[in-house]
Amino acid sequence: MVSPRGALEKLKIEAYTKADYSSGMVGRFDAYVNPNEITLAYEMEYDSAQGAGTTNSRMNFKSVKPGDLALTFFIDGTGANGVVIDVQGKIREFQKITGYNGDIHRPNYLKVAWGTMEIKKCVLKSASIAYKLFGPDGIPLRAVITANFTDNSDDETRVARSRDRSPDLTHVRVVKAGENLPMLCYRIYGDPGYYLEVARANGIDDFRDIAPGTRIIFPPLEK
Repeated sequence: MVSPRGALEKLKIEAYTKADYSSGMVGRFDAYVNPNEITLAYEMEYDSAQGAGTTNSRMNFKSVKPGDLALTFFIDGTGANGVVIDVQGKIREFQKITGYNGDIHRPNYLKVAWGTMEIKKCVLKSASIAYKLFGPDGIPLRAVITANFTDNSDDETRVARSRDRSPDLTHVRVVKAGENLPMLCYRIYGDPGYYLEVARANGIDDFRDIAPGTRIIFPPLEK
């Protein structure tokens, strides 16, 4: 992404000491060279249920596991890009921002941001450093940092994700043509029988006749 002034924006990692990010930023790492690839990975969790007399399993949705973010940073201290930097100093800066913080007795809570990408709230999961070039005196001149981050959810969302079903979370859906309330309840709660409770929560008198474009709130429900 290019800023209004024409300067290429660098990927940045901000550090915080509180899980809800209310502490204010305590440090920031700016990538020297932007990564040429960012990998976002996520995993769905299912329970397999096999019916009597069948050989195939029915996969019942449980939750969405915290997602992962993989980044690779290239650090060049040769001056080939027009700027001479201290490779080891840049690595220490990355380790300080993303690593263990003695004040909170754990790694920092992080925000990763770059251009128009959605800001990723996460924590460092793992990192490796590969030194690629050394000067005659043994000082590293080039290095590659490969870092893997995992989602950092707030407590309420984390507890909800750890339970069996998504009724623990509030959902909002816009009705599309051909959809009905029992169908949407099945998709969200895993049980179409919740349609009466959802109808009451939204003040819907006739659940059979909901116009496309209607916004419906699916609240947390006790199972």
